[in-house]
Amino acid sequence: MNRISAAFRGKKAFIPFITGGDPDIDTTRELLLALCDAGADAIEIGIPFSDPIAEGPVIEAASARALRAGCTLNKLLALAESVRADVNPDVPILFMTYYNPVFHFGAEAFASRCARAGVDGLIVPDLPFEERDELLPPCQTHGVELISLIAPTSRERIERIARASGGFLYCVSSLGVTGERAVLGESARHMTAAVRRVCDIPCAVGFGISTPEQAAAICAFADGVIVGSAIVRIIAEHGRGSAEHVARYAREMKQAVTQSGRDGFA
Repeated sequence: MNRISAAFRGKKAFIPFITGGDPDIDTTRELLLALCDAGADAIEIGIPFSDPIAEGPVIEAASARALRAGCTLNKLLALAESVRADVNPDVPILFMTYYNPVFHFGAEAFASRCARAGVDGLIVPDLPFEERDELLPPCQTHGVELISLIAPTSRERIERIARASGGFLYCVSSLGVTGERAVLGESARHMTAAVRRVCDIPCAVGFGISTPEQAAAICAFADGVIVGSAIVRIIAEHGRGSAEHVARYAREMKQAVTQSGRDGFA
């Protein structure tokens, strides 16, 4: 069993997101260790990009800060490799990247380098499922999961994507870009139900989740939650001293996710 599968085994998964290099590489390292200590079941690192089309203003600003600070893909690969020995060995590290950096790096070289760095999975939001064949074979060769996304607009494609996917499915909870939302609709519940009609791949829901109450409500039907903008906002507020604040928030979210599983909502 790989680390991603194990992250969902017998429990609901809390998956925090941070933008790599925001506000600098050293702080990113501190944040990774703090999130691991706070009970993260997997950690998603966003590779900063100049045109992050799926991101709302909070993560878009974080990408800009990271790029201004000199963050590069190679620096984040080196960081992942160096931190892999220090974080809990059972915690998967995921990279979220747009396809442009992968294309310039080379799909084969990128998948190989990710594997050497201990990166367990890739999330590429601007790579359509139907066009993943350039990246999927190298990922499979090197044991890196290419995580598929489904959204409310996926409709009849959901079951086909679910059958052909590995690791877990990233369920985009609502239309639009990333960002905290006061109200979450029922789209994620319907998508999860569609997936479970055809296979048992775990479903983790992201986009908009920011409070323990929202996390618990999502985990009443899903296998985990992905939380990004709320964490990135804390980092923006506290900068290089953000690790302890992020860890405090992460513990609250982890407790909500864990309690939802104990209460038998799954």
